[in-house]
Amino acid sequence: MKKHPSYLNINEIEFNERIKKAYQYLKSCILCPHQCGVDRISGQKGFCRSTGQIEISSFNAHFGEEPPISGINGSGTIFFSNCTLRCVYCQNYPISQLGHGNKISVSELSQIMLALQKRKCHNINLVTPTHFVPQIISAIKKARSGGLCLPIVYNTSGYESAETLQLLDGIVDIYLPDIKYSDDKLAEKYSKATNYSLVNKKALQEMYRQVGNLKVDRKGIAISGLIIRHLVLPGKLSGTEKVLNWIAENISKEAYISLMAQ
Repeated sequence: MKKHPSYLNINEIEFNERIKKAYQYLKSCILCPHQCGVDRISGQKGFCRSTGQIEISSFNAHFGEEPPISGINGSGTIFFSNCTLRCVYCQNYPISQLGHGNKISVSELSQIMLALQKRKCHNINLVTPTHFVPQIISAIKKARSGGLCLPIVYNTSGYESAETLQLLDGIVDIYLPDIKYSDDKLAEKYSKATNYSLVNKKALQEMYRQVGNLKVDRKGIAISGLIIRHLVLPGKLSGTEKVLNWIAENISKEAYISLMAQ
């Protein structure tokens, strides 16, 4: 029997409490580890260059993700504009760094989720979502009332606040984070991320606590769990051996890892 998404089990009161708390984080923004403290609801911008208005660059059925995510019908990806990092090698630079995209409402975001479900995508894949967590939770709640029943994928750089991730417990089914570096100085140099290793490790441990190892259905499509991405940078800059050893010792020896060389 196919497992239903976790958020279908969260009652109305709990959803509303999560949304309220998330918007409190946004008012004096502490959604990500940069802890800018700006009032994004009133239009101020912090490190991510975003206000309280959702911005997305595109949405579509995407076939370039890991096989358990893309499957046969594609992953229902929603690419959010801007980012909480400044990776100099980012393949989505116009979206993440230049902020290309369009402003939409929470209601429009919920309708996009339902449209992707109608296209028979396997999941709703939120790409670079951290700075829009309050609006995303609100949109999922609205979409659920409209019949959304796909797993939610949180596709992230891995530079996350554990407190923000806790708001997503029982809402996100599949976490797809990066673990980029084992060296904090390199993380600062190439991604403008301070205290990267500690922050990233705490985030991955919280994700694993919530969803555990990857689970797939009979067709090999992801239902829930954790897939960790690691980009192998030239000159051993990403510290791949240390990263993999840490995952085995502190997450799981059965963790699914996507090694990338793009």
